[in-house]
Order: sequence, then C-alpha cells, then structure tokens
Amino acid sequence: MKKNKQSEPNKEESKDPVEKDYNAGKGFLEKGELSQAALSLHNALLGYEERGDQNGIANASNQLGNVCLQSEKFDEALLHYQRAWDICEKENDQMSLVSLQKQFVLVYRGIKQYDKAINGCLELLGIYSANNDPANSVKILDDLAYIYLENGNPSKAADTYKTIASIHASFKHDSIAENYREKAQALLDSQ
Repeated sequence: MKKNKQSEPNKEESKDPVEKDYNAGKGFLEKGELSQAALSLHNALLGYEERGDQNGIANASNQLGNVCLQSEKFDEALLHYQRAWDICEKENDQMSLVSLQKQFVLVYRGIKQYDKAINGCLELLGIYSANNDPANSVKILDDLAYIYLENGNPSKAADTYKTIASIHASFKHDSIAENYREKAQALLDSQ
C-alpha cells in the first residue's frame, strides 16, 4: 500500500474522480461516517480496478477493511485485508504487510479466532524483535496479554506481563516494570 498520487490527497483538490472518491472515503472514515466512507471507497476501488492500478486497489481494499472493522463486519474486513495483503506480498511491500498484520489481529480478535490472533501477535513480535524495536514489542505484547485474557488463559497473560516488565526493567523504567509485575501477580493470585 505504497502511497502514490492516486491514493494520497494533494494540497489542491484533485481533478481525478477516482482519487476524489478515495480521499472522500478516507475523510468519511476519519469522521466515523461509515456508510459514506464505504460508498466512496467502493467507487474508488472500482476506478482503480478499471485502470489496473494495483497500488490503488491495495489502498482502497485496506481502507474498505478499516470501514468493515469499525462496523464490526469482521468477515468482510478479512476479505478486503486479504486482497490488500496479496498485492503487497506480490510487491514485497514489507511495511504494508506489517501494518496489515496488525489489522488481521484485530479481525481475528473480533471473530474470536484467538489462536490466529495470537499467532499474528507472535509474528509481529518476531519482526519487532528482529528490528530491535522495544516500543512496538511492548505494545504487541500488551495486546497479546489481552488476547490471552479474552481467551481465558490468565497464566499466559501473566507470563506476558512479566516479559513486558523485564523489557521495561532493562531500560530502567522501574515504576512501569513494577506495574506490570503487579498485574502479573494479581492474575496469578486470582487463579
């Protein structure tokens, strides 16, 4: 989902109707006007399809996935994200694939496919760890802990909180580390 002239707003209003639809759809999505967003983005998608603009198709599909996710239409969101994923994978667009992986985790949580959500988190954690990105590692671990709790596995959530605590401790974030250790202990004590 690389940004291009067809899929990103210009300072001046574009004269391209497909680009106008795409930008309008993103604007409606930001305002929470989901029906309008879906209509505009669907029209943009059709325009990109007519042109054979794979980047535009990926961007519009991603945004339509976001509309469906906000509408809690998880199965439809999954289809749109998968279409964007397939294009980004073919283009070897790693940054977009990471972004989409986060969306897949949200969809899988929404449809209570916790194993898939957990696997998605673990894949992201591997990417963040390989890139020496402790901030995003902690964020995804925090998400993982919530998924474990949603899935009725407080002991794994506690272990995840302990991992977060150890990361914070390694950066001398002592009070934050202590908060996560306390969260972990509270979960273990409640079993």
